Amino acid sequence: MSDVEEPIEEPVDAEVEASEEEEEEEFVAVGGATEVKLFGKWSFDDIEIRDISLVDYIAVKGDHATYLPHTAGRYQKKRFRKASCPIVERLACCLMRKGRNSGKKLMAVRIVQHTLEIIHLLTDQNPVQVVVDAIINSGPREDSTRVGGAGVVRRQAVDMSPFRRVNYALYLLATGAREASFRNLKTMAECLAEELVNAARGSSNSYAIKKKDEIERVSKSNR
Repeated sequence: MSDVEEPIEEPVDAEVEASEEEEEEEFVAVGGATEVKLFGKWSFDDIEIRDISLVDYIAVKGDHATYLPHTAGRYQKKRFRKASCPIVERLACCLMRKGRNSGKKLMAVRIVQHTLEIIHLLTDQNPVQVVVDAIINSGPREDSTRVGGAGVVRRQAVDMSPFRRVNYALYLLATGAREASFRNLKTMAECLAEELVNAARGSSNSYAIKKKDEIERVSKSNR
């Protein structure tokens, strides 16, 4: 007979084991949720790009769906690489202008976040869809360029590429929002939300829509 005491096995409660298994199952279910939502709220799954020519240049689906519009990608290294930059992030980058705002991306991201909340309150739609519609409606389809030399210069109407349409639309939307909020009680987020909603509806109250119509009217007269 040995002096070492044998360890006594305590009976494990079956209910405790069952609860632990349930917790593990719940954890697996949560971990398996693969849907990416912008700011944890706005889904990318039901976003529709209604202009077939801009599908390749408005990055909202698949790999381009992100939780935050801040991927820190090197999109300026190569031509056309910025086409793969998430479209909401491109909108945020367009807000960082005029010197005093350059480089303040966290501020731009916060403005975009507030803008999306306001758009949802105004329209009761997915705000990402409103942003996409605004960009589609705001890009001019035709422009005019200067042709000739040696003192003889005339303007010639030219078609605008889909990529430039997206770039120009983002520029016009950001410029319109900035001008509306300058020396105004309205915040930048409120002005940007109003601009995007009006542009998505095709309303002439939008700065971007007015500019687009003006550009297309000038180029039509120079055909």
